[in-house]
Amino acid sequence: MKNKLSPIAFLLFTIFATSFAHAQQPAAQSPLQKNIETYLRRAFALGPDVQITVAAPTEIGNSGLLETNIDVKTEQGSDKVKMYITKDGRYLLRGELSDLSKDPLAENTSRLDLSKSPVLGDPKATVTIVEFADFECPVCRNLHDALRGLLPNYPQVKLIFKDFPIDQIHPWARTASLAGRCTYQQDPAAFWKFYDYIYDKQDLVSAANVYDKVLDFAGQANLNQDAFKACLASPQATAEVDASLANGNLLDVRSTPTLFINGRRIVGADPHGIQQYIDYELAQQKSTKK
Repeated sequence: MKNKLSPIAFLLFTIFATSFAHAQQPAAQSPLQKNIETYLRRAFALGPDVQITVAAPTEIGNSGLLETNIDVKTEQGSDKVKMYITKDGRYLLRGELSDLSKDPLAENTSRLDLSKSPVLGDPKATVTIVEFADFECPVCRNLHDALRGLLPNYPQVKLIFKDFPIDQIHPWARTASLAGRCTYQQDPAAFWKFYDYIYDKQDLVSAANVYDKVLDFAGQANLNQDAFKACLASPQATAEVDASLANGNLLDVRSTPTLFINGRRIVGADPHGIQQYIDYELAQQKSTKK
């Protein structure tokens, strides 16, 4: 004999099942969202194999503009782009929107979470470079080489490293980030040896050998191997890398390397631009003291 639900139990079950079904269904797109997706597919020849998700546009104060995040996913990876739309839905804009009523440097600086982050240089240095980077990123390696030549000339500058592994295109970047975190936990000074080691050997590292490579480093750095292995698999190390990623997302970091020099954003490995920003900050500080 089959068990029968009581009327109350049946009612609760029906409500739960209906709610669950609604929860599984994606929210219906507005005509504006559909129009944006159609336009992007036509303009950039994005076929059905490309998944485009247009977030519901939201108003930006009294600017007369709407803001939306657009996620684009393919088999090769994904990207998130912020775009702006005029309220009448006619114009779509891509670029950086600047609010002239705010101090952009102060806003960036206030959003940076520098706790538990490796620091190279004098902690009291007056110029701070915060680097969001991916250990598998070739441009990040170029930045590493540029900074190695540049920073010794600037004792007034400290460098702070933030993990931003791009898992979608760099299969071993996260393992390297975890190894960096585990190195830092055992010996903060050794992190910068790891930083040099990974970038110097980047061409020799692969998804197949990255685990062995980071263990080789741990041995060379005289780290406790058992503790290092346990750390690599620990929720704590994963949580710290994820927290660094979340902080980068909060600051609209979209590619690596992205630097913040006393809050001023610079993207890429441009040693001349970096030097210009440093010199400007030092000159401003010098003029303030007069």
